[in-house]
Order: sequence, then C-alpha cells, then structure tokens
Amino acid sequence: MYAYFEGKFVKEEDAKISIKTNSFHYGTAVFEGIRAYYNKEEDQLYLLFAKEHYERLIKNCKILNMKLNLSVDKLVDITLELLRKCNWKQDVYIRPIVYFKDLAISPKLIGYTPEIAIYTIPLGDYIDTSNGIKCIVSSYFRINDNMIPARAKVCGAYVNSAFAKTEALMRGADEAIMLNPDGTVAEGSAENIFIVRNENLITPPLSANILEGITRQAIIKIAQEDLNIKVFERDILRSELYVSDEKLNLEIGEYILQVGKKRSIFFFIQNSKSKHPINIIKHLRSILYIHS
Repeated sequence: MYAYFEGKFVKEEDAKISIKTNSFHYGTAVFEGIRAYYNKEEDQLYLLFAKEHYERLIKNCKILNMKLNLSVDKLVDITLELLRKCNWKQDVYIRPIVYFKDLAISPKLIGYTPEIAIYTIPLGDYIDTSNGIKCIVSSYFRINDNMIPARAKVCGAYVNSAFAKTEALMRGADEAIMLNPDGTVAEGSAENIFIVRNENLITPPLSANILEGITRQAIIKIAQEDLNIKVFERDILRSELYVSDEKLNLEIGEYILQVGKKRSIFFFIQNSKSKHPINIIKHLRSILYIHS
C-alpha cells in the first residue's frame, strides 16, 4: 500500500518519522478522519465529505499556528490519487495528519515547519451498529477551550478522550459520555451527542467544548430539511440523559443507538418501549445511508 508523505507518494513502509520529531513528543499535530465507502455492485469507492474535512483541517492548523502550502482542492486530489494507488475494494478510513517535522525539543508553536502525511486503512464500523451500546457518564471532564480547543482535532487533546474511553471499558461499558465542569453534557470520547425529547433532536452547542463535527452538521441538516424535525442546539444537563422521552434502566447502564457509520457517531438516548425516538432514528439512518 501507499501513503502520501512529506510531498510525495511512497510505499507505506517508507513513510517514517524520526523519534526526534517535535510533534511526536508534544502532541502538537492535527488530524482528520475521512471515510470512503465501497460499492461492490458498481466496483466504486465513494469518498464522503472530503472537502469539508480538509476545510476543517486547514482551520484547525491555524489554531496550532501551522500553515500548509496546499489548498483544499489539492488535498482532495491527493487523497483521490492515493485511493487509486491503493486500489481498495472495501470500506476505507483515511487519516491526514499535519505535524511539525523538526527534530527539536521545545513545546512551542512557532519556528517549526509543518508537514502533512496521509494514509489509509480498511475499516468497518467504529462501533457495532447492530445493537445499542452501553455507556457510562465519565468521571473525566471534557477539556475546555482555554486548555486545548475541543473544536479542533489536536492529537494531544485525545489523551483526555483516552482516559474517558479506558474508564468506560474497564467498567464494562462500550463508550463514555463526557461532561463539562459545570455539569452540562459535552460529547463522547470521539463522538458528538444528540438526545431525543418530545420528538425533537437536541444537541450541545459548539460552545460546549465539542468538536465541530461534520457529520453532526449533516444530521442537523437532514433532520430539518428532509424530515422536518426540529433541532435545538442548547446545553444538555446530565439528568436529561436519563429522562429522554422515557426513563432509562440505570441498573444496566444507558443504552445508546448509533446512527451512521461515520467517525462522528451520533448517540441517541432511547428506551426500547419508546416508539417516537426509534422512528426518528430509523428515518435518519435510512436517509444518512442514501446521502453516503
């Protein structure tokens, strides 16, 4: 397989950084997670939201004082060419990452040279979508904008996610829901969150220390324009996770239904006896797959 590494296509095994690389030590890198879906009948790989992902990548680079000399369109073209070279015949995950390539020791964001690498791996569902998954409310708070901006996919920030995810797994759950220090809901360890109340969708606002999710925005658009469902971006209190439409059985944990196969997995709190949320989710799933 091939990778795009520091300005050229190379064999994947040749795409290597030094152990002295600055960003390797300090987590000063930003990345994206892009999906491409293989259609067996058409023998075609379909790239999803690539332009939007690279637009976000460029914006996130600004947060770390990085400037790439590549346009969004050029990055999309590079990705398409990489997929052609790899010739995948299955669903694929694309990981672009921008880092400081300098072999230097000092945690700063000036005086260094940013570089980009892109690689691909086969990847199915991030989490099993056939059943609801078990979540806990994490004891770890979400980082806030004055620490490491959660709106950006900064590599070092994912230590926060790793603590929450590990805690969930060690407690027998599949995922963690993270709160802000004021008790409001932020997001999962690597997912945006929605809840269903009174046949409306509610999701934390961008000011709630969440990733500016691309699939999150797609869900909002599909719900409003295709399904005529009202969507509210507002603070969600922890207790609302338990009273969404119907009370959850907290003895066996909160069960969450995933919508879609994207990196931004959307959690909809639901109860097996509640008809309306399930109908909303089914509609969203069917339309989301069509849009894929």
